Amino acid sequence: MSDDTAVLVIVDGANVVGSVPDGWWRDRHGAAVRLRDALVPYATDGLPGLPGPVELVLVVEGAAQGVASVAGVRVDSAPGSGDDLIAELAKAAAPERDCVVVTADRGLRQRVEAYGARCVGPRTVRPLPPA
Repeated sequence: MSDDTAVLVIVDGANVVGSVPDGWWRDRHGAAVRLRDALVPYATDGLPGLPGPVELVLVVEGAAQGVASVAGVRVDSAPGSGDDLIAELAKAAAPERDCVVVTADRGLRQRVEAYGARCVGPRTVRPLPPA
């Protein structure tokens, strides 16, 4: 679904997957698939403080490449740096549409905020599991 009026939410797959120490490093591709599937409800429901529907793009890189898109979540495999692709997507969206990037990467946050994107942390879409 590409709706140029919906808020574009770009998820830094590597950063969000890495935010929870659940063994993701043993199967990076599988971890990206699990994240993609967990993101699906956000496409219609939105994020905290950001009502849906939103257009969700999950950016993956390295061993997580090749994850397929599903209804509600487009998956883009970065040919190189995932950060570079995320910055390109944010730049292309600005200034015509609202863009939110989900990452904790400070350098990436600075890059995309320079294009007018807002940033939220990984726990926005991946809360810590109960202890």
